Parts: sequence; C-alpha cells; structure tokens
Amino acid sequence: MIIGITGTLGAGKGTVVEFLKQKGFAHFSVRDFLTQELEKRNLLVNRDNLLFIANKLREENSPGYIVERLYEKARNGTKDGVIESLRSVGEVEVLKNKGAFHLIAIDADIKKRYERVKQRKSSTDNITFEKFAEDEKIETTSEDPTKSNLLKCIELADFRIENNGDLNDLKNEVDKIYAEIKNRSPRPSWDEYFMEIAKTVALRATCNRGKSGCVITKDKRILVTGYVGSPTGILHCDEVGHQMKTMVHEDGTKTQHCVRTTHAEQNAICQAAKLGVSIDGATVYCKMTPCSTCAKLIINSGIKRVVAEKRYHAEKESEELFNKAGIKLEILDERVEIYDYQ
Repeated sequence: MIIGITGTLGAGKGTVVEFLKQKGFAHFSVRDFLTQELEKRNLLVNRDNLLFIANKLREENSPGYIVERLYEKARNGTKDGVIESLRSVGEVEVLKNKGAFHLIAIDADIKKRYERVKQRKSSTDNITFEKFAEDEKIETTSEDPTKSNLLKCIELADFRIENNGDLNDLKNEVDKIYAEIKNRSPRPSWDEYFMEIAKTVALRATCNRGKSGCVITKDKRILVTGYVGSPTGILHCDEVGHQMKTMVHEDGTKTQHCVRTTHAEQNAICQAAKLGVSIDGATVYCKMTPCSTCAKLIINSGIKRVVAEKRYHAEKESEELFNKAGIKLEILDERVEIYDYQ
C-alpha cells in the first residue's frame, strides 16, 4: 500500500506521516529529495529555492519525475510507504495511474496553520504572515501541471481532513482513513491492467522456452497484440522442437535462444503494419526488457514508452538504445530476471 500526502502549508502533513509511521509505513519525502538536490548545487535551503528546484526538475524531465523516483523506492521496499508531500497535478496523476495508491489531503484555517508553522521554528518557516499567505498563493494558482497547485491536488484526493482540532482528532481521522483503505479492494492501475492482458496474450505462444505476450496501447486503448511464435506458414516449436543458438553478451554471460520464433513485440508491430494501425506515440507492454532487435523496431515504429514486467539481465544494449532515442523504459518489478538455458 502506498499513500500520498498533499495539503496546504502548515496543515499537518508531517503529523499525518508520523501517525502512519507508527503503523509501520516507510517515509519518502519530496522535501528531503529536493533538499538533497539543492545541496548538490550548493544552493541555500529555503522555501523559494525548494519551489524553484522542484519546478526545474519537473520541467527538465516530466511532471511526475520527483514522485516517480520516490514511488519506485516505496514499491521496492518491504513496508507500506507514505510519500510526502505532493504539490503538482502532474505528480498526482502519475501516482494515481500506478495502482494501489491513495491520496490524503489535509487543510486547516490559514491562521491556525501560520501559528503551527511558527512553532516549528525551522529555517524555512521563519517568515511573516504576509509572506506565508503570499507563498501559499503562489503554490495554489498555477495551471501548469509541472508546477505547484495545492488546491487542485486537494480536489483530486481520495480522502480529505480538516485539521482544525487537536492531535487526538487528527489521529482519529487518520485511523478511520487507514481502516477504510485496508478494507478496499485494490483497483489495478492502467499499467497493471494492460500487463495482465499481455500475460493472457502470452498463453497463445507456441514456443515453450519463452512464452511471452505483448500489448500496444494508446490513450488507454489496445491497438494490437502479439505473442511468441514462428512466422506464418512455418512449423511451430511446439510441433517440431526448438532451433537453438548460443549468444555471448558484452558482460561475458551466455544465453541460449530459439531462433525459429518471432518475438511478441515484433509480431505486434507486424500486426499494426498489416492492419494499417498507427502506433506512433504508443506504449508497449511486454514481459521483459526487449531484445536489441525489438528495441530498434520499437524506436523506428514511433513507440514512445516501454513498460516491462521485469528487467532482463542480458539487454543492457536495449536500455542504452532507448535512452539515446528518448524512449521511456519503465520496469514494474525491478528484480532482474536471469535465464540460463543450457
């Protein structure tokens, strides 16, 4: 379970995090991430610079760049995770597409919040009420998805807390929300949804040494699918056996592959060509990091995003090709898949 926290300045986001940590959650902080970025650049850590570096990183990379780094850490951990604090619509939308993610928003009367901020006595909070109100206005008005818009984030939240009471009131609210989340049936993200379909497609594969399937989508719609099998008119491995070839990789590892078959990604791209379906700007879902041949076809077909269930240890070349071509590669399960066909 991964929970995100959004909300206005001084509303109590950190206190909600502390309550969740008591329930065993691991804490992943946007502020800590940004502080490290400022320190790398020898910049003063203050609210203005935190906002500046956050917007800069999102503009240079993607609206969800910061939270995606934190999400991967949370997802690969052994505990439930809480990500604090989400400020842009782009961040919220990215995480909502990840699956078992829930967003809690917290707000309170502005005067109460200012008093709480003053009591913290941190270097970034030593400001006047006028500056406090001005900072909040800056962080709640932008229509740019890469920039802070706390009010929009609050609107997108699954749960909302008005923290105008005491700590016990806040703890009770967090307990109720936590209990409700635990009782909910998790809804799969779009990535999880299409990956499960790719697994079903793989059941049609006709080479039992590498049963895999592929789904190509755009705008949350399936365009074409493909699975491992021999070219049309050629006998399948399941009928006549495998035609194996040993490959030696740059790192010295050796793997054996069946060279009779066409890979799932190749078959899906061929299907698109036969049907006259444009896959320019599409996303491809596959079992593992595509091979270098598939990677080249993916690049030339105009696909812009590759989602693999697992990372394949022998395809560093593909990762380099995607990086150079500006294609985003995302791995749902970072455990490396090693195949040793001897």
